[in-house]
Amino acid sequence: MNYLGFDLIETIKAAGYVGLFIIIFAETGLFLGFFLPGDSLIFVAGFLASQGFFGPVALAVILFVAAFTGNLAGYEFGRRVGPKLFSREDSLLFRKDHVTKTKRFYDKYGGKTVMIARFVPIVRTFAPILAGVAEMKYPVFLAYNLAGAALWTIGLVALGYFLGTSVPDIDKYLLPIVLVIVVVSVLPGFIHLYRDSQEMKREKVAKGE
Repeated sequence: MNYLGFDLIETIKAAGYVGLFIIIFAETGLFLGFFLPGDSLIFVAGFLASQGFFGPVALAVILFVAAFTGNLAGYEFGRRVGPKLFSREDSLLFRKDHVTKTKRFYDKYGGKTVMIARFVPIVRTFAPILAGVAEMKYPVFLAYNLAGAALWTIGLVALGYFLGTSVPDIDKYLLPIVLVIVVVSVLPGFIHLYRDSQEMKREKVAKGE
């Protein structure tokens, strides 16, 4: 199955448990992982488990641990970097008030953001880092990280496994299903951007600009 220029199934087979752990860990907590297709990898890995290539329980546990610890690493990185940001002078690319606003946002919506971000590419990479920068309360972060990691990894593994065992010739439809998963994942981000743009337009109209 060719996806973004490479065979996703063969890539996952070659990666194995260790490779999948590293990929999911990187995508959920390291800056370098934002371009990795975590949703697709987990779903297809679940499908391969239905074909006997992976043990479904072992796969789900390994991916859950990777997602959970990846977010912990991202949070810790953000927590350590956060205080240094406040000592920096404002520049074209950085403003202290942005960090302050981020902290206020996470104080109010942090738990939901950490959990929902799991299902949005790119956002799931940076959400735990920003939670650390915003000094989100660790017990709250831990609880929502646990719930989000479980829903994301176990849910997608279970979906891939279920379809692989219940739908005849499901491998013929894997690419369309993966594309649907990608679209559903990025849709909330586009909706949010659209709403923000509309809000900015309304504010400009109210100010008479």
